[in-house]
Amino acid sequence: MLEILYRDEHIIAINKPSGLLVHKSFYAGEADTYAIQELRKQIGQKVYPVHRLDRKTSGVLLFTLDKETLRIMSDRFATREVEKKYIAILRGWAKEEETIDYDLVNENEVKQNAITYYHLLQKTEIDLPFLKHQTSRYCLVEAIPETGRFHQLRKHFKHILHPILGCRKHGCNKQNKLWLQTFGINKMTLHAHQLIFNHPITNEKMILNATVDEEFKRVGNLLNFDLTAYSQSTTKEED
Repeated sequence: MLEILYRDEHIIAINKPSGLLVHKSFYAGEADTYAIQELRKQIGQKVYPVHRLDRKTSGVLLFTLDKETLRIMSDRFATREVEKKYIAILRGWAKEEETIDYDLVNENEVKQNAITYYHLLQKTEIDLPFLKHQTSRYCLVEAIPETGRFHQLRKHFKHILHPILGCRKHGCNKQNKLWLQTFGINKMTLHAHQLIFNHPITNEKMILNATVDEEFKRVGNLLNFDLTAYSQSTTKEED
């Protein structure tokens, strides 16, 4: 059963679990379960995804319940009228804040502008030897992508040498192996915790929040991070 964060006659939002594809993908042909079909079965009507989240990324995922609302929301995403906020656990200590302006190449080998802003939330150092170091450093950041390129956050944090913990494709394989061997954890610690937009029909300001899952909390506990702010689902509507 998918966790529904908000629902009315026009839109519905869920807290997508890590590991669930939004829809059928060429890159993950072996999957037989998708968020679209699961939500459709759960509520008994068609749903239309407005945006996507990577398979391993959890968090707020928005759908519309009709094609006209889909058109409105798709336009708003395209014109950057929707704000997406993520939290991620990175290897090392990143800067207090930074705007990463680094072009990314898409699947057709076309270079695209990509911009991500992030700021530091918490940092830690634990007694976990890694390579020549006797300890390991990590940080928790909030990231706001200004563009929506494929794997943008994962690629951008790799670019600044602070890869996302648990990311296999764009992360640090040695660090991921250490966590798997030491703690039995291979969780990618990237979570879409908040989505902010104006309602497509009423124009009310919507703030949707999604909680982190138990595995993310476990990683946070091992690193002594306070994840209280990301452990309560809330929906706000403002005039």
